[in-house]
Amino acid sequence: MLDGHLLLGWLSFTVIVHLLSLPGPTTAYFGLTGNEPLSVLPLNSLPEETTGRAHYKLCDRLKLEKKQRRMCRRDPGVADTLREAIIMSALECQHQFRFERWNCTLEGRHRANILKRGFKETAFLYAISSAGLTHALAKACSAGRMERCTCDEAPYLENRKAWQWGGCGDNLKYANKFVKEFLGKRSNKDLRARVDTHNTNVGMKVIKVGVETTCKCHGVSGSCTVQTCWRQLLPFHEIGKRLKQRYETSVKVGSSTNEATGEGDISTGRNQQQQHSLPGLSDQIPRTMDLLHIEDSPSFCKPSKYSAGTTARKCYKDQNCDAICCGRGHNTQSREVTGPCQCQVRWCCYVECKQCTQKEEVYTCKG
Repeated sequence: MLDGHLLLGWLSFTVIVHLLSLPGPTTAYFGLTGNEPLSVLPLNSLPEETTGRAHYKLCDRLKLEKKQRRMCRRDPGVADTLREAIIMSALECQHQFRFERWNCTLEGRHRANILKRGFKETAFLYAISSAGLTHALAKACSAGRMERCTCDEAPYLENRKAWQWGGCGDNLKYANKFVKEFLGKRSNKDLRARVDTHNTNVGMKVIKVGVETTCKCHGVSGSCTVQTCWRQLLPFHEIGKRLKQRYETSVKVGSSTNEATGEGDISTGRNQQQQHSLPGLSDQIPRTMDLLHIEDSPSFCKPSKYSAGTTARKCYKDQNCDAICCGRGHNTQSREVTGPCQCQVRWCCYVECKQCTQKEEVYTCKG
């Protein structure tokens, strides 16, 4: 289920991904890691179907690989859940990076070029995609939107006798199983493939770590002699925040024998403590919840094949203008904004507001 603050202004859009294989280690997974451009289409462009196999058409619109399309078709609820996962991942990525030089640019060529490299941004795209898919599926099960899964019964909870399992828990067990099968196994022959797989798994693990148990008490005068408990996932906005923190501390890895990027030897990390050396292809990726990358990111200051640069980007004076504008300075414009103000709750069920006009200053980066 999408977080409310991310839905504002976005409900009229959906993201459709065309999944084809990229050459080499960057074979597409799903969602933001697909290599085709993300097309933003109005929701009403997807007509309502009344036939029993209406979801087949949505599965076809998603342009899934053969195995993924088969999994999509076998449960009518999967198609909408996949679409929701893409939308949720895209909006959360853009929300988390709205104040950064790279603002999660998802235009086709920019994203495709980033996915060909082993940047920190690439790591985040893989993690947020798998996290979004896992979260959406677990929620769809508990919401009764899937035929092949339902609430999580969590039979392994401690003190089972003291708890009367109730409510409807998010079915993370089914979601994890589905996502692993849906994404499939990737080649383990080179560093880049192993890093992508690792970052995908981090996205799923962050969801698992964020599971909380919610309980309600039952008994005479609230004595709580019996509890009704169920498991719930954290809101996806919180998952996005945690993945953004892992992006900030992403660890650089390298191999002395594998030129994963095809551009020569992999450079050393920021310091020896942050650099994991992988001297051979048989070596394993470190077991860590950190996101991993294999090369330094570009500055994203000027237009390039990775981003549109930061010219004319909105910034916040005394907060991030110096960083986003890359030292070029910023322009200041004044404008009048009209909006609701002095709002009061009226009995019984509505809010009454006045309309106020005030001046505000807008700061944008110079070219």
